[in-house]
Amino acid sequence: MTTDRPHTSARPVLDVTGLKVHYGTRRRRRRVLDDVSLSVAPGETLGLIGETGSGKSTLARAVLGLVRPSAGSVVVDGEDVTAHGPRQWRDLRRRGVVQYVFQDPLRSLDPDLTVAESLTEPLLIQGVARAEAGARVRSFLPRVRLSEDLLGRLPGELSGGQRQRIAVARALVTEPRLVILDEPVSALDSANRVQVLEILKELRATEVALVFISHDLGSVAGIADRIAVLYRGELVETGIAHDVIGRPRHPYTRLLVGSAPTLRGAPADRAEREALRALLHA
Repeated sequence: MTTDRPHTSARPVLDVTGLKVHYGTRRRRRRVLDDVSLSVAPGETLGLIGETGSGKSTLARAVLGLVRPSAGSVVVDGEDVTAHGPRQWRDLRRRGVVQYVFQDPLRSLDPDLTVAESLTEPLLIQGVARAEAGARVRSFLPRVRLSEDLLGRLPGELSGGQRQRIAVARALVTEPRLVILDEPVSALDSANRVQVLEILKELRATEVALVFISHDLGSVAGIADRIAVLYRGELVETGIAHDVIGRPRHPYTRLLVGSAPTLRGAPADRAEREALRALLHA
């Protein structure tokens, strides 16, 4: 088992221990996650990196109660949610303890609700008075670099970058303890990608814990405090972001770093990439 624990005395906001997720029957069982353990402390950003099919989204779904683990435990803000049923999860979500930001903001935002309605809805569910919810939303907009002029618009009238910042605002306006972001910038152009990453980087000054899921190591290199690398359902490498990028130990991590021109100045040459792939499939 590979263990990833932050060096902090604060109680983790997210604590995953020995997590296993298997699909199918006993005869035809497919392992998606195998003995994964990781923690995220208050105010910390963990970059969760891996290719498609590595188990990143399954891990997120297990943390959110959308997938029942085959083994292991998930603790969110001190509450063991591993065996929570629908009613318990509904209560946890209504309290806004954990929030989720999807890859595609257009599909995650209700097309028939204005920006103001989308942002106030989670606050109203929490029991916040409508006037107070509206005031809180307006005061929050500058944090995601948006203007009040957008409040009356529908998602279809916004750019992709604006929609994703609305999605981030909706996740943060409830003051959650944990936010999981699943490929939040992969569908954006370079300018909007940088803007969203800068907003997320500024959150490091708060107590919210972030899990940033991506297949692109370059996207999280500048904002993650620590990086965890998933490969074929296993956590193969974890550590401080600078160390993982500067001194990668696992062949898969070395392949990721060598293929990211923004990290090393130039991609790994073809011979090196082929040698690393041979190690991975040996």
